Amino acid sequence: MGIPFIDLKTQYARIQEQVNRNIQNVLEHGQYIMGPEIREFEAKAAAFAGTKHALSCGSGTDALVLALMALGIGPGDAVLTTPFTFMATAETIALVGAVPVFVDIDPATYNMDSDKLAAALAGLKASRPDLTPKAVMPVDLFGLACDYDRILDIAKSNGLKVIVDGAQSFGAEYNGTKTAALGDVACTSFFPAKPLGCYGDGGACFTDSDEIQALMVSLRVHGQGTDKYENVRIGMNGRMDTIQAAVLLPKLEIFPEEIRLRNEVAARYAEGLKNSGLVLPVVPEGCVSVWAQYSVLAGSGEERTAIQARLKEAGVPTAIYYPKPLHLQTAFANLGHKPGDMPVSEAVGERIFSLPMSPYLAEADQQTICAALCG
Repeated sequence: MGIPFIDLKTQYARIQEQVNRNIQNVLEHGQYIMGPEIREFEAKAAAFAGTKHALSCGSGTDALVLALMALGIGPGDAVLTTPFTFMATAETIALVGAVPVFVDIDPATYNMDSDKLAAALAGLKASRPDLTPKAVMPVDLFGLACDYDRILDIAKSNGLKVIVDGAQSFGAEYNGTKTAALGDVACTSFFPAKPLGCYGDGGACFTDSDEIQALMVSLRVHGQGTDKYENVRIGMNGRMDTIQAAVLLPKLEIFPEEIRLRNEVAARYAEGLKNSGLVLPVVPEGCVSVWAQYSVLAGSGEERTAIQARLKEAGVPTAIYYPKPLHLQTAFANLGHKPGDMPVSEAVGERIFSLPMSPYLAEADQQTICAALCG
């Protein structure tokens, strides 16, 4: 069968009985929308994250839209974020009518460069007086926390909200705090390939604010008031299906162990690839990554292509996240960016590729991968 890029089958075999029983329970009670498993999962997810509230929703994209809407961000506003991420990050900013303002990444962590955030904010104020900076949306790429001490300090000094895009980092820690407990709202995705994934689309928002939570509860169901036929604001259909919550419950139980196993896999990669000539990922002191991806840098785009071909020949799958940064995507052509505007993101996009990663990646398979890369 070859080496799986992400091994969901082994995980399912481990929790199959409980997952099947939970799904059967939903089929029997018939509450497919907002059933009791939704409330149970939200309570347990909030406890895991260390937040007062958790709000399940239909996807990580829905989570970001709900957070932006709840914070009142819309036309005439600007949100600072990274261009080296999945489209949904900046797309949601545009969807609510605001303007994404890109900040280049740190060359070591691939997360927003906090040193460049203040400069980008000053540049925005000088060049776009028509826009009001309202928020920062840092992205914990590949499961690693951003430099939150600096980002939160800059945001506070400038009266900005912080929306954590933790689509890849649920369970990650920054100085002993889960990243889902940082910022005004933290958002995550439960897409199947994420560190904690369901069997379809799903997501969640986390906050300690009663006010923000109440707004997101309303927004999630078409801006409902006291009941679903009283609509007090414009909202959306952003609910998670009950079956997805039923699947996530047993996955959440084993998630702490899976985070530990992911870090063991990452440690084996670090040892096995230390002489590969590749640039390996780093984890700053005080951070615990959940390793949504194990991503390495080749010396050049040509070298990356050659390495990927060699790995494919050896039965090793790879993937590239993200070859074209968002500031160069056609969808954001109206922002007027050109090649060279975000040099670190562009250079990393040309050289980066990801290796198989899951808590259940066999040691023998890792040895095969490392041998193919070091040979």
